[in-house]
Amino acid sequence: MPHRITALTDPQPSASSRSLAWLASDDEGAPVGSAFLRLFTKEGQEHLAELEIAVHRAERRRGVGGGLLDAAVAAARDEGRRSVLAQAEAGSPGDLFLAARGFRRVLALTYARLPLADADLHRIDGIVQQPHEGYRLVQWDGTVPPELALSFAHSRRAMDDMPMDGTDYGTVVWDVDRVLSAAEAIAKRGELLHTVAVVDTANGSVAGFSELVVPGDGRGDAQHYGTGVLPEHRGHGLGLWMKAQSIRQAREHHPELGGLLTDTADSNAHMRGINDTLGYLPTHQAVEYQLDL
Repeated sequence: MPHRITALTDPQPSASSRSLAWLASDDEGAPVGSAFLRLFTKEGQEHLAELEIAVHRAERRRGVGGGLLDAAVAAARDEGRRSVLAQAEAGSPGDLFLAARGFRRVLALTYARLPLADADLHRIDGIVQQPHEGYRLVQWDGTVPPELALSFAHSRRAMDDMPMDGTDYGTVVWDVDRVLSAAEAIAKRGELLHTVAVVDTANGSVAGFSELVVPGDGRGDAQHYGTGVLPEHRGHGLGLWMKAQSIRQAREHHPELGGLLTDTADSNAHMRGINDTLGYLPTHQAVEYQLDL
């Protein structure tokens, strides 16, 4: 059965990327698949694109995915991109498809969930209440308070050495404007951003942070966006401290929330240990693929 690939354009670019899209349809015009190519636009990631392809189960192995992939890769080349990333659940049809199409595996990820109804809140409270000399916890909802904005932006480099194995992810360059734009984008989606941070009491600077995004109605599952500690402040248990406080805060502020979701590179033994300590349970594994153009 012949398929038609129609190019679409996302009319609303974000502060850090813009997207191209394609719709695959059969000879009667019924949609059978789609592809989205996210083109990163911020300094440090202009070389990168991220691809997501979906094909209707009944239409697989009929050339739909290949046609969508060819269109997206051609566009990435035209845009001067060096690398295209794509992710698939381990062992899924997408996993096999990407491997057969010249993508190489660069990162293994484990997804995990903390069911809040089963969380050991007494133990988590104990972790939060344990003092950390020279540091204090702070927290805010939505946009960072003005007095912490510059320091918080500087603290984002805590994620620069996050284990990414062979992924050509680049280095995200953060400033106050980008921090504010990221928070505003979450708010525009109708979701709630909660941030827990650690402040160095010697100079009042942010030493680390942990972000959690909660659905606007406070139900379902929330998503951890990132937890990082600056290299010069590591070794004091600050990551565990912040993430424990993030759990307690979520439980107190959103009693109808079902669970907290996180994903961690398999090579990031330290963060996986934190998740295990706090009771997160693995749900599935995924593979990050990269196509070098």
